[in-house]
Amino acid sequence: MAHYTDNLTQLGQQLGAPTDPDSAVLERVPNPHADIDYVARFTAPEFTSLCPVTGQPDFAHLVIDYVPGEWLVESKSLKLFLTAFRNHGAFHEDCTIYIAKRLRDLLAPRWLRIGGFWYPRGGIPIDVFWQTTEPPKGVLIPDFGVATYRGRG
Repeated sequence: MAHYTDNLTQLGQQLGAPTDPDSAVLERVPNPHADIDYVARFTAPEFTSLCPVTGQPDFAHLVIDYVPGEWLVESKSLKLFLTAFRNHGAFHEDCTIYIAKRLRDLLAPRWLRIGGFWYPRGGIPIDVFWQTTEPPKGVLIPDFGVATYRGRG
């Protein structure tokens, strides 16, 4: 009998970080509770990428919420995918929306949203938010739980 992890290529393996987001492999597993609506949350408080102009590092706190359908994202593959941005030059908006679109395309969730809380670049914080549709009725959607940037005050 096949096990739900049989098709995974990264879980349980020692792997280096992918060199770029396009080559990073996102994997999925069957959702054992596809018959009910619930929210799964991933938080990446130390996300990094590079400014495409200066090459300087950019930092963000990402929050990804989704209501799964038939599939769940395999968390190690998500971690490696997010790590692939460390040497990738892209604007904040591009990184945030790219991540959301890859997850949407892989999982076909009932609902997905992402909040990218970026630390200031040039003195201006840039926060990026996107969601697929309205969330299903009756699902508890928690607050992002991340305050917008307020400097040292």
